[in-house]
Order: sequence, then C-alpha cells, then structure tokens
Amino acid sequence: MKAWTVLPAVSLILMSPGAAFAQDPVKVAAAHYTVVLENSSVRVLKANLAAGAKTAMHSHPESIVIPLGTSTVRFTTADGKAEESKLPNESAMYLPAHVHSSENLGKTRVDALIVEFKTPAAGTATVPSARDNMSIKMLAEGARAVVYRATADPTFSEPTGTKHEYDQIVIALSPAQMSLAIGGKPPTTSWKRGDVQFIGRGVGHESKNASGKPVDFIIVAVK
Repeated sequence: MKAWTVLPAVSLILMSPGAAFAQDPVKVAAAHYTVVLENSSVRVLKANLAAGAKTAMHSHPESIVIPLGTSTVRFTTADGKAEESKLPNESAMYLPAHVHSSENLGKTRVDALIVEFKTPAAGTATVPSARDNMSIKMLAEGARAVVYRATADPTFSEPTGTKHEYDQIVIALSPAQMSLAIGGKPPTTSWKRGDVQFIGRGVGHESKNASGKPVDFIIVAVK
C-alpha cells in the first residue's frame, strides 16, 4: 500500500468540513462543476474546464480528485497565492478541505471527477488488497478511502446478494459491457468512459463482466 498522492498546492487554505460547502462550486462555478451523484456518504462532481477557463473562488471538503485526462492547472488560494499542478491521466490525488480558484493552463480541457466526503470522520471498514478474478493496482490510500485501478477479468462476476463493508464509487475507464445490479434495481449493462455508480456498504448487488475481455475501472473504496 502506498500513501496518498497529494497535490503540491501546499498553501491551500484549510477549512473545517462543515464550512467547506460555504462556497459551493456547483453554485458559484456552475459552468464548470456538475453533480454526478450525491448521498449521505459522498458527493461526486464532474469538473470540466476548457483550455484557458477560470473558475470563481470556491471550496471543497476533504476530497479525492481523479483526472480523466492529463492537464496543468493553476490553483489560487483566497490569499492570492498561486501554484501550478500537473494532473496525470487516471491518477488519484487527495486534498484536505480548502478554498481555491482554478485555471486551465493547458491546450485541452480539464476533465476530472471529484469525490467529496460528507461524513464528519473516517470509517473503520477494512478494504481488501485482492479480489477474485480482478487485478488491482493501488493508486492511493488514506484514512478515508483506498483508490485503485481495477481490471475485471472476462470471468469476473459477483453473485446476487454480494455485500461489502465499505462504500464503492465505481468509475468506468472505457466503454464496456458490464452488468451491475444494485439493491434489486434494474442492472446497468452498458458503460461509457467516466460513468459512475455507487455501491453502498451492506447493500446487496450482483455483477458480471459481459464484454468477453478485460474491463478497466477506478474504484474508490470508502472506509
């Protein structure tokens, strides 16, 4: 297991988790941030900044950034300090609660998912380091969650009623045919890159790789 990859913006202004939604990016920078999913555990945002675009000053609680493309971003804190950061494609980066604005310095758009934690403290669930018929490459680990790149073998499946003691945010990295039925609801069978599904801890589900080939995902396992 390895430590979190942390964005090098060491001058970020830290906040208490309760104050972190005071400048909600969905409200003050709605052109660049949209809600993908939200529940009592997490909120997942889609960040989309065209080349040269800037956001208004906004805040995030403790969160994980997962870029779906390589980009370079300038982060400026409320006190005017600025720092440039490289966001590698399909990586995972941790940020404490903070306030900043963002500017895309590259020639292509910033495409990223942001997993914001909503609970007041980290959980205590154990996340396994291996899973049957799935290869795992650890991207980051911390008190809140473990992030890994998962490749589901063509034979990967989980039977009806499978449960885990941790939450999972599942992010598709390519188009795929993967059946996932959660809590008895109709299954998701077709995925596009960047599609997101949430599997709650203790919630029965079933899944099966129907692609006939390996399928890649990023999974954020929330303790």
